[in-house]
Amino acid sequence: MLRNLFLVLAACASFGLAIPAEAAGDTKAGKAMASKCSGCHGAKGLGKKTGKTLNPPLAGMSIEVHVKAMQDYKTGARKHKVMQMLAKKLNDKEVVDLAAYYESLK
Repeated sequence: MLRNLFLVLAACASFGLAIPAEAAGDTKAGKAMASKCSGCHGAKGLGKKTGKTLNPPLAGMSIEVHVKAMQDYKTGARKHKVMQMLAKKLNDKEVVDLAAYYESLK
């Protein structure tokens, strides 16, 4: 059943549709994983300059946009060597949880 929920989530995200409320993600779980993102996106997800690169802010990003971006990194539709590597390590639930956490940082 959970697998079906994530299939619906993936379909919604790929078409830019609203994510069902039950798939909104676990912000506490997302926060626990966000430390892996803070090196490039800042501790509060506000974006961060590393070298010559300005890494974008994640705070306040909608779940739909975040999930779509991560799916695109996983498939290679969106190019960034580090993000592609990191995205491929996350399962669908982890991606939604991270997205929910960052959306909550409005």
